[in-house]
Amino acid sequence: MDIRILVYEDNDDLRDSLTALLKGTPGFDLAGAFSNCSEVEEQVAELIPDVVLMDIDMPIVNGIEGLKIIRQTSPQTYVIMLTVFDDDSSVFDAISLGASGYLLKRTPPAKLLEAITEVIHGGAPMTPAIARKVIELFKKEKNSPSKNHFDLTDRELEVLKLIVDGNSVKLIANELTLSEDAVKSRIKKIYEKLHVHNMGEAVAKAFRNKLVE
Repeated sequence: MDIRILVYEDNDDLRDSLTALLKGTPGFDLAGAFSNCSEVEEQVAELIPDVVLMDIDMPIVNGIEGLKIIRQTSPQTYVIMLTVFDDDSSVFDAISLGASGYLLKRTPPAKLLEAITEVIHGGAPMTPAIARKVIELFKKEKNSPSKNHFDLTDRELEVLKLIVDGNSVKLIANELTLSEDAVKSRIKKIYEKLHVHNMGEAVAKAFRNKLVE
């Protein structure tokens, strides 16, 4: 089944480029493309995308506000943030609010398509620079130390640590000598134990509760 994608991007040229890429690539179905999030709740409800590609800096209603709305009204929808910069506050806000991935707009088309597929399979795609910044930001939080009160097994903690480090499901499987299905099963169990819906929320909760270093 094709992956249905909704695009929010105010730059006409980039929006047209993303539209052409998604329409012309087998396995992907463009549900719609819009210049801002002023009607995001209605559009997501009507078009039922699997993944939303969300620009951050847009007029009227920006990507952070759009992400908030989607998380509240359609928590099963994956949202990958797209930005031209790795601004600290935007990264922190997006990941804390449950973004499923965070990519720079200069990400090559093939990598973008790979990221969309990865997020569907439980990954949390981030460009390396973004992943490092996320780790730095959460390490700076002044929360008191916490123990593993979520009953995560040692193996689940291993998987969570590898996720936080920006590894894909395939890389985690290779690292731990597991099948990809076994990794996906453990990720699902991690979600259940942490009471989260996506990888962004899992990463944020892991840092806040000192489950990873």
